[in-house]
Amino acid sequence: VYGPIGAFLAEYFPARIRYTSVSVPYHIGNGWGGGLVPIITTAAYLNTHSLGNALLYPIIVPAVAFLLSLFLMPETRKISMWKPEEVGTARA
Repeated sequence: VYGPIGAFLAEYFPARIRYTSVSVPYHIGNGWGGGLVPIITTAAYLNTHSLGNALLYPIIVPAVAFLLSLFLMPETRKISMWKPEEVGTARA
């Protein structure tokens, strides 16, 4: 999962701000999203005593994020990641 994320996200930002644009949300997401998984999963298991209910959060949240990114992120196949004017038009 981590290998293609850098290349995938780098296509959406001009080179001048690429590192900040990719690094900040990535690390916030890993810290909060990844840090809360054990807490929420443990709490769900202790409340329901069901492994299925405990695993709903770590399965549903990434599935929803995948579907949102699949339908809401623009296609960048024909856009040069080295020209800022083309990168900016990908969002339009």
